[in-house]
Amino acid sequence: MTTGAPPPLAPKRSRARTFLPLGIAVWLVLEIWLLTVVANAGGGLTVLALLIGGAVLGATVVKRAGRRAFRNLGSTFQQAQAAAQGGEAPSPADRAGADDRNGFLMLGGLLLIIPGLISDAAGLLLLVPQVRSFLGRYAEKAVERRMSAAPPGSLQDAFQQARMHRPDGKVVPGEVIREEAPQGPRRADEPRPPLMP
Repeated sequence: MTTGAPPPLAPKRSRARTFLPLGIAVWLVLEIWLLTVVANAGGGLTVLALLIGGAVLGATVVKRAGRRAFRNLGSTFQQAQAAAQGGEAPSPADRAGADDRNGFLMLGGLLLIIPGLISDAAGLLLLVPQVRSFLGRYAEKAVERRMSAAPPGSLQDAFQQARMHRPDGKVVPGEVIREEAPQGPRRADEPRPPLMP
């Protein structure tokens, strides 16, 4: 009879990995069904015109969002370079470029390019600025919630430790070192502690 630690449990499968394949399959079936319903009601040329129109509109939106993102990136670099040449600290990032939510605009364009009427409807919704703004605020809150609830030792915990805020609101990269080891004589087989200034 052996006694020992119980075998390690298999890592729990996330909900996204469980339901994502099922969701994609349901979405594809709905897209095909809706295309056949529209084709029966309006004809094959109507469906073809809808799909081509969605692809053209999506390509235009993606191109426009990409240009806007590069323009925002270029202006950010120019502001940082001008501040560095002037010998002053760069100002905090301008939020004007972040308010248009270029990522969601690009996602809307990609959804329009994908053939299907449900993806086109979702892409058209993402073209509405109020919808993009709402989704952006929701995504920021969700990320902050996940980062604050990160277990110690995870990637999110490491990212959270690297973001230490100064009182003036600037983010300073750093690391938190906790002294929890007992102070006393060190055994010969223990590793040396780091040197502290």
